[in-house]
Amino acid sequence: MKRYCVLASTSPRRVEILRGLGVDFIVRVPEADELDASKYSTERLPIINARIKSESIADEFPESIVLGADTVVLLGDRLLGKPSTEEEALEILMSLSGKTHVVVTGVCLTRRADDVSCVFAEKSNVLFKRFDVEMAKRYMEEVHVLDKAGAYAAQERGSLIIEKVDGSFTNVMGLPAEKLSEAFSAIRALD
Repeated sequence: MKRYCVLASTSPRRVEILRGLGVDFIVRVPEADELDASKYSTERLPIINARIKSESIADEFPESIVLGADTVVLLGDRLLGKPSTEEEALEILMSLSGKTHVVVTGVCLTRRADDVSCVFAEKSNVLFKRFDVEMAKRYMEEVHVLDKAGAYAAQERGSLIIEKVDGSFTNVMGLPAEKLSEAFSAIRALD
């Protein structure tokens, strides 16, 4: 059977990043419930959720590399998830104004046929510009923020609110392309 990658995510950003890497892949929705930060330290949470997603469909595609990923946004010890309302999104954006926060993406690659597994996390520091409520509202008018951790997308009008990214920019989007490419190469070396 042909080996290829199965992305256990429907994130358009992750799809875009994998396409950019030239990876032959299909998309499947993971049949798993993500854990929340109330039970695990926020540093470990994205790794655990990435493994849950990957392993939830790995048996269905034993010859394929199944890629699970999870991204969290941390401001100090506070986990900033996906806002459920415009008011919550505005509050999150204002809490980030002028501050540096950390984006952590956990990645799990699983191939059942030969019991291969690779798990890692990547961190990027993101410094936001100092902005007022009007700028935050303008950003929210231009970008759909309700489906995004931290209420923003670096690749969508990020220049309005982001001063600087230290680390992988694609990690802030949802997949650390550089480190992921290295992991794929390491797994291919096993073939």
